[in-house]
Amino acid sequence: MRRNRRNGGAVPGTEAADSQHGEVRDNSSGRIAVEANGLDVIADAERKGRPAQLFWPWFGSNVSVLGLSYGSFALGFGIGFWQALAAGIVGIVFSFLLCGFIAVAGKRGSAPAMVLSRAAFGVRGNRLPSAVSWVLTVGWETVLVILATLATATVFDRLGWGGGTGTKIAALVVVSVLTVLAGVIGFDLIMRMQTAITVVTAALTVVYVVLAADEIHWESVRALPSGSAQEVIGALVFLMTGFGLGWVNAAADYSRYLPRRTRGAAVAGWTAFGASAAPVVLLVFGLLLAGSSKDLSEAIAADPVGALTGALPGWFLVPFALVAVLGLVGGAVLDIYSSGLALLALGVRMPRWAAAAVDGVLMVAGTVYIVFFSEGFLGSFTGFLTTLGVPVAAWCGIMLADIALRSRPYDDGDLFSRNGRYGDVRWLPVAVLAVTTAAGWGLVTNAAAGWLSWQGYLLGPLGLGGTAGGWASANLGVLAALVLAFAVTLLTQRGRIRAQESAPPSLPPGPVREPGEAVDGTGTSASAATGA
Repeated sequence: MRRNRRNGGAVPGTEAADSQHGEVRDNSSGRIAVEANGLDVIADAERKGRPAQLFWPWFGSNVSVLGLSYGSFALGFGIGFWQALAAGIVGIVFSFLLCGFIAVAGKRGSAPAMVLSRAAFGVRGNRLPSAVSWVLTVGWETVLVILATLATATVFDRLGWGGGTGTKIAALVVVSVLTVLAGVIGFDLIMRMQTAITVVTAALTVVYVVLAADEIHWESVRALPSGSAQEVIGALVFLMTGFGLGWVNAAADYSRYLPRRTRGAAVAGWTAFGASAAPVVLLVFGLLLAGSSKDLSEAIAADPVGALTGALPGWFLVPFALVAVLGLVGGAVLDIYSSGLALLALGVRMPRWAAAAVDGVLMVAGTVYIVFFSEGFLGSFTGFLTTLGVPVAAWCGIMLADIALRSRPYDDGDLFSRNGRYGDVRWLPVAVLAVTTAAGWGLVTNAAAGWLSWQGYLLGPLGLGGTAGGWASANLGVLAALVLAFAVTLLTQRGRIRAQESAPPSLPPGPVREPGEAVDGTGTSASAATGA
C-alpha cells in the first residue's frame, strides 16, 4: 500500500499532484499536512507502493487485545474449544478474504469503496449503502473508544489510582483526541501512527501472552461440552461480523493509492494475511484463557478488555493499558477516516476533514452514553454487530459479484456523473440490497438486546423453530444475505456491466457531477471531475 513519502513511506524526494488545484507539490520534507483528497480518484502521480505494504495498516488495526476477548464471545455460544477454534479460523480468514477482494476494486479504481460502489448502484442510488456504511463505521469507532475508556478505568482501579468517573472522562478525552486528530489530518498521519502502533502493540501483546500463560488450564478447556451445529454456525457468523465484515465497506480505502497495474491477487492476499494474522493468534489464546476460567469469561461480557488484567502482575498493568489503548485507537482511526468518506458519499457537502470531525462528535456522544448511562455492553455490542452485519453482507455480495464481472478499470469521470455509464439510480441492485436485508433480518435474533426483539420473523414460517428454536442462535441471515445478493447480482448484471465497459471513455470537461461534489475538497479532484 502506500509507503511513499507523501503517505507515510520511505521514498524521499517524491512529488505528488495536488488533487484540489491540479498542481504538483514537493513532499520531500516529510511534513504532515491535512489530506486534501476526499472522494477523489487518486491521480497517477500519487499512486505508488507495493501490495506487500498493505500488511502493516491491516495488521496494526487488528492486533488489538480485543481479539483475546473474542475467545470468550465464541465460547458464549455454548460450544467447545475445538468447535470454537474451527469457527474462529474459518470466520476470521474468510471474512478478511472478502476484504481482500473488495480491496482489488480500490486498486482498479483508485477511489474509496463507497465511490466505487456507485458502479453497481448508480451515483445517487449508492446513497443507501453509503448510509449503512456510515452508521457501521461510526458505530465501530464508538465501540473501540468505549473499550479503551473502560480498559483504562479498570487498570487505574487495580493500581489504586482511582477508576471512577474522573478517570473515565480523562481516558475518553485522550483517546478521542488521538482518534479525531488522526481522522481530521488524514492519510499521512494515520499511516505513520499505524506503523508505530503495530510495533509497540505487537511487542507488548507478546509479553501479555507470556505472562498470562500460567492462567491456562488445559483440563478445564478440554472439558468444555460441545455444542450443536447451529451454535457453531452462530459463533462463526458472529466472528465474521466482528472481524472482516466490519471492514469490507472500507477495504478499498486503503488500496486506492496503489498503481493500477498492481496484481489483484497480491492485493487480496496481503490484505487478508495482514488483517487475519493477529486475530487468529489472539483468538486461540483467548479461547484458552476463557475456557480455563468461567469467572474471567463472565467478566469479559461487562468489560471486554479491562477484564483481561486479572491475569497480570501489577508491574505490567501500565504497559497493558498502553497496548490496549493503542490497539483500539489503531482500529478507531481507520474507522473515522472511512466514516468521513462514507458521509461525503451520502451527498453531504463539506471538506473531508470536517466530515471526520462531525463523526468524531458523534463518536464521543455515543461513548458518553454507553460508559456513563447504559448497562450490559455485550448485549448492545452483539445486537449492533448482527443487525448491521446483514445489510453490510448484502452490499458485500453485490460488490463481489460486480467486481468479478468486470474486466476493465472504472471510468473516473462517470463515477461522479448521474448522466454517465453508471447511471443515477440502479433500481435492481438497490432492490436486491433491500430485499436480502429484509430476508436476513428475518433469520437473525438478538435475545440480549431487547430493542431488536422484532428480528427473526422468518424462522417460524420457514420451519426453523421460531425465535426460541435451535436455529435462532445461528444467525443465518448474515450468510443468507451475502450468498443471495451475490448470486442474484451475478446472474442479472452481466449484460449491464458489459454495456458499461464497452462505452467510450468520458471526456473533458466531463458530464454533470452530482450536486455537492466540487473541486473544493468535498469530493471530486480535478482529474476525477474531468475524467482524466
